[in-house]
Amino acid sequence: MNTTTTIASPLSLPPLPYSESALEPVISGRTVGFHYGKHHRAYVENANRLIIRTEFADIPLERIVLATADNADRANIFNNAAQAWNHAFYWRGLKPKGGGEPPAPLKEKMEAAFGSVEACKKELSNIAIGHFGSGWAWLVSDGISLKVMKTSNADNPLTKGLAPLLTIDVWEHAYYLDYQNKRADYVDAMIDKLVNWDFAADNLSKASDSVRR
Repeated sequence: MNTTTTIASPLSLPPLPYSESALEPVISGRTVGFHYGKHHRAYVENANRLIIRTEFADIPLERIVLATADNADRANIFNNAAQAWNHAFYWRGLKPKGGGEPPAPLKEKMEAAFGSVEACKKELSNIAIGHFGSGWAWLVSDGISLKVMKTSNADNPLTKGLAPLLTIDVWEHAYYLDYQNKRADYVDAMIDKLVNWDFAADNLSKASDSVRR
């Protein structure tokens, strides 16, 4: 696992939660190496350069994303900061030998919102596969129920007041070395074999606690 970084404070490249080859054969170590080591790293480094000597220089990444969303004058900062956040979230939403049965609290919410776990997975898959261009598919909580949604480019559910539970990266750099133009194969294999439902359940618990407060 590559945990080294030359990025200066305040933003840093978080280490992967597993080795670069741990997601094989669904996602190759070569893809993870490029995706994490070059694309994700570049977003963090660019964001750091852009926030130097600005009001965003000493605040957490999530606050930078929220403060620069829908601000045309800060679009470069938003794009890089949001992509840095999205990627860090994406990696934590995957795990070797993932998929399977979600934890009971998450399963109950999925069944309530979609009718079944399989229906939820199918809708998430459809949203990801059908997304035109670059972006992300998300499972989110709106404080009451779950839903799936898509965002384009760097955007994410935080900017809409929603709590993301997990995401699928459908930028081509996430899958093209392994799947070329077969996005559907990548999406379905990822949902079936790599999704970290424990991570999603933990995010749901945090979102529920926030609503209760």
